[in-house]
Amino acid sequence: MINPIGPVVPPGRMKQTRQPDIALSGGMHLRPWRESDAQVLVQSCIDPDIQHWNRPDRLTTDTAREKIARWKLRWQNEEAALWAIAPADDDVPVGLIGLADLDLRGGSGEFVYWLLPAGRGRGAMVNATLAVSQWAFDTLGLHRLRITHSVANTASCRVATQAGFRLEGTMRSALLHSDGWHDEHLHARIRDDTGPS
Repeated sequence: MINPIGPVVPPGRMKQTRQPDIALSGGMHLRPWRESDAQVLVQSCIDPDIQHWNRPDRLTTDTAREKIARWKLRWQNEEAALWAIAPADDDVPVGLIGLADLDLRGGSGEFVYWLLPAGRGRGAMVNATLAVSQWAFDTLGLHRLRITHSVANTASCRVATQAGFRLEGTMRSALLHSDGWHDEHLHARIRDDTGPS
């Protein structure tokens, strides 16, 4: 049976473009990860907050470089779009943001993000979420974006809400953390939503 509904985003749209640098307010910007950023990834895996909410694997400098190389391939394969969040002046990443579960045919993607202590408390993640959302809707052509997080992760909930992602519900016992199973909030924005409230 032939599916009469075509893809929301045509195949090839993403991989035919270079991953953009995106300026943020507050002297920050988003840029693709580089092999030279490997040590930042190693540090992120030992940060207690990032460990708790994101469950990263422990990395060495070599395995971090391999991970960055895989992220570049995932862009080319149209599976994910991940950026480093970095100050414009020294360009050393203080965080990560992106869409790691892209479904171009269905027109959706799910955010992943974290900040190291040096990047926290400045509104960088809200600004980065807004910027990636604009790119995903206006440039890539997605229809729906979502953010999921543990109901106990109040910082992530604030980011989602301030970036205009409506709370759609709670998924019971949805993700295993080191301290047990957590319920998760599901937030979402669609292309037709107005900006953040």
